Amino acid sequence: MRAGFWEILLIVVLVLVLFGHNKIPGLMKNMANGINIFKKEIKETKDATRDVVQARANAHRAAGAKKNATTAPATRSKTKKAAPATRTGAKKSLKK
Repeated sequence: MRAGFWEILLIVVLVLVLFGHNKIPGLMKNMANGINIFKKEIKETKDATRDVVQARANAHRAAGAKKNATTAPATRSKTKKAAPATRTGAKKSLKK
């Protein structure tokens, strides 16, 4: 539901009557300060969340690297023999 012209005018008149024309600029300044503080807190929360996620990802990578470093690499006992020197065999050996 949209507020029409008369509803907005009624709200403005009520604000003027309740607070007076002298206090409205101060109220707007306080509201702007509150909005700016709110935006600043949201940005700080996003930054802190990003830092925590990054730290966890780094810890996960470090744990994975440590796990890989402690296990011995698999050794091959036999090497694969080359494919026969036929036309199709040469293509297959080049793809590997």
